Amino acid sequence: MVVRMRHTRAHTANRRSHHAMKPMQLSLCEKCGSPKENHKACAACGFYKGREAVNVMKRAEKRAAKEKREKKEAK
Repeated sequence: MVVRMRHTRAHTANRRSHHAMKPMQLSLCEKCGSPKENHKACAACGFYKGREAVNVMKRAEKRAAKEKREKKEAK
């Protein structure tokens, strides 16, 4: 089977001109001042729109306990 209406390279490139990656938009966290992505909770303190969305300390403790448990099992 043959393609009936083949697109030229120029037509294909024009269509793909909008596919380029845009630079990440960063803003400063209102609480801690570290750079964060827009519309996302801060990775440093876990706050979003003035309230705590993620408990960062609890997550860090959980990760440390998991690493300790895996290290113990590896021995």
